[in-house]
Amino acid sequence: MVDDEPLALNILEGYIKQLPHLELAGRCSNPLEAISLLKSKPVDILFLDINMPVLNGLSLLKSLSNPPRVILTTAYRDYALESYDLNVLDYLLKPISLERFIIAVNKYLPANSAERVMLNEPALTDERFIYFKADKKMIKVFLKDILWIESLKDYVKVITRERQIVTYERISYLEEKLPDELFMRIHRSFVIAANHIQSFSTTFVQVNGAELPIGRLYKNEVIKQLTQHS
Repeated sequence: MVDDEPLALNILEGYIKQLPHLELAGRCSNPLEAISLLKSKPVDILFLDINMPVLNGLSLLKSLSNPPRVILTTAYRDYALESYDLNVLDYLLKPISLERFIIAVNKYLPANSAERVMLNEPALTDERFIYFKADKKMIKVFLKDILWIESLKDYVKVITRERQIVTYERISYLEEKLPDELFMRIHRSFVIAANHIQSFSTTFVQVNGAELPIGRLYKNEVIKQLTQHS
């Protein structure tokens, strides 16, 4: 994987861990690291971001004499035509869903391969879930549907696009229970879903149109993860 954004690498790494036939050969924060890695070990699929400083992904691809199969990962549609001239395997627009990721990986495998992932398999369509106790019942919520979680002292409010659930729980407990590759703590009162981040600044993260504050004690770590600098 090659991307100058640690958050993007974390998301892809989380997806790779869910597919048993994929093994992560390495993660690189710039194309120069990737060139060195490609010389040192065999790589079948290269997940490659396009917009990076010093050398962009397409320039890296053009410089390789014998490149592996390439799946481009980018927030921009503008390069689609040029990328297909370079015979890439697929072109993924960020934010990348697990389902779209699986479709891209399946293009590498023969149609009759036993390793191809069927998207109706619950364990591999990111159907992980958690139960919250509210209104005298246990409510099932899929992790992929959670936008953010807000602390209300001894309670938390779980926000999805469809509903809000208030349950008796501490946010610190949920932070430990939720997978690190999908969620991050940005404030003593907020845990957010990384896949749903729309934009951010040094003081807030925007999720589903809402601006959620970055806490002073969390700022350095959050900015480290969200910016291009590791």
